Amino acid sequence: MNNIFLALCLILMVSKTVISQTITTPKPPSIAAKSYLLMDFNSEKLIAEFDVNKKVEPASITKMMTAYVVFSELKSQNIKLEDEVVISEKAWRTGGSKMFIEVNKKVKIEDLIKGMIIQSGNDACVALAEYIAGSEDTFADMMNQHARKLGMDQSHFANSTGLPAENHLITALDAAKLAKAIIVEFPDYFETFSGKEFTFNKITQHNRNTLLWRDPSVDGFKTGHTEAAGYCLVSTAKRNGMRLISVVMGTESQKARADESQKLFNYGFRFFETNLLYKSHEKRVNIEVWKGVEEDVDLGLAEDLYVTIPRGQYKNLKAKVDMPNYINAPIALSQTIGKLNIQLDNKPVVSKSLIALKPIEQGGWWTRTTDGMGLWFKSFGDDDE
Repeated sequence: MNNIFLALCLILMVSKTVISQTITTPKPPSIAAKSYLLMDFNSEKLIAEFDVNKKVEPASITKMMTAYVVFSELKSQNIKLEDEVVISEKAWRTGGSKMFIEVNKKVKIEDLIKGMIIQSGNDACVALAEYIAGSEDTFADMMNQHARKLGMDQSHFANSTGLPAENHLITALDAAKLAKAIIVEFPDYFETFSGKEFTFNKITQHNRNTLLWRDPSVDGFKTGHTEAAGYCLVSTAKRNGMRLISVVMGTESQKARADESQKLFNYGFRFFETNLLYKSHEKRVNIEVWKGVEEDVDLGLAEDLYVTIPRGQYKNLKAKVDMPNYINAPIALSQTIGKLNIQLDNKPVVSKSLIALKPIEQGGWWTRTTDGMGLWFKSFGDDDE
């Protein structure tokens, strides 16, 4: 009896070992959208994606770029939150979703921002555009200039609202870039995107991003809808220090855009983790310097290095350095000297340039001469190897 029990235990132990060894990260869920992605905020790794460079109509996702321009003007102190904007007839007459501002009335920029983001007011967008740039057309030029600066190379904006217009297009990838830029550059203003409701002119309207009620880890971004664009949603969520950005473009309903976004978040947080491997401008390695006032120079990374990998695989990461054995002075600050390559199971995860953490000037005549001779003899030794 005891022998049978021991045999069964052995079988169970072996079975458990085999099962644990064969479990792999499952494929992403099926998402009913024209294009979509799930991106880690820090590493910018695309955990799930489909047709991310497809140009589509953005509808009110446009208002994220409108907000970016407004926030930039606030940061530059060209405008202030307490500035009062006189509402034009054009702004008042703008169709689609409204904040319900009235012509010739004065409205504070702070209220117009909330009306634009929380209530998705097209009238608020036009009022802000006219105040900042004089006209909506000029404001659209500003939007496109900022888009180029952010690397949103596949997108183009023709207005501040997202109402249908010729050549008014965005990609899922560009929308994710924009979302990250807003969080990084304007953390205080980003909080506006988490507002659940706003009351203006005695009219209370709720944020159309229903994930703000459904999932407590979701703390922003923006919905969009037109007949041509379908139902779109850019959203971001943070759980246990890990932030993800989801973009779904062209779903069939309000419920669908929330459901598909939730699928992406649940998948990403469940099966992946993001780790900070190395901080920027900290010494990782050093390299021998010839013909310089110093004998070596420390190398590090220009930016913090984050990696997003399947959960439980951190211990299997390996770092390899690819750089020359030595370098000649002069060396400029932040000069690229080699690469740091991160691998998981012998497969590349990320590669980043190593930079000089300080400048090294050329040595004097004697140093250059003696080091030059040393390098000459060294070259013969290298050939012998």
